[in-house]
Amino acid sequence: MRKLSNPYNRMSGFSCFGCGVSNPCGLRMEFWEEGDDLICFWDPQDHFQGYNNILHGGIQAALIDEIASWVVFWRINTAGVTSRLHITYKNPVYTNQGQIRLKARLLQGRKRMATIAVELFNANDELCTTGEAVYYLFSRSESEERFGFRGKEDLRE
Repeated sequence: MRKLSNPYNRMSGFSCFGCGVSNPCGLRMEFWEEGDDLICFWDPQDHFQGYNNILHGGIQAALIDEIASWVVFWRINTAGVTSRLHITYKNPVYTNQGQIRLKARLLQGRKRMATIAVELFNANDELCTTGEAVYYLFSRSESEERFGFRGKEDLRE
């Protein structure tokens, strides 16, 4: 498994809710490459709960959306934005049982659209939530000019 680097964290003022390390309210996600998959290990905190000790569904959706965007960076080598996000909640995810794991994989990449599958596993490695994200893709020049994405080589730690 190889950890990816977040080049945006070196940018002044960067405060992404999903992956920004300087956002005190954010998720502070980090990513690892494992074969064709991207993996994220994340420790749920009490302030992300909905019901008592249950991870809020909107936070789960944000986790799924964020890792999907990193699949676009890493596998397609460009930037994109969420066009559609479908979430299926299968089992509760507890905030007091330890680290969860997300696994994401590119299902399909076309000219301007990509489909990414994401699975979220609880601390006992049970599948709790699935997601399918469809991303609108920007050209490489748009990605660099508008979003500062200089290519996946920048993601190597």
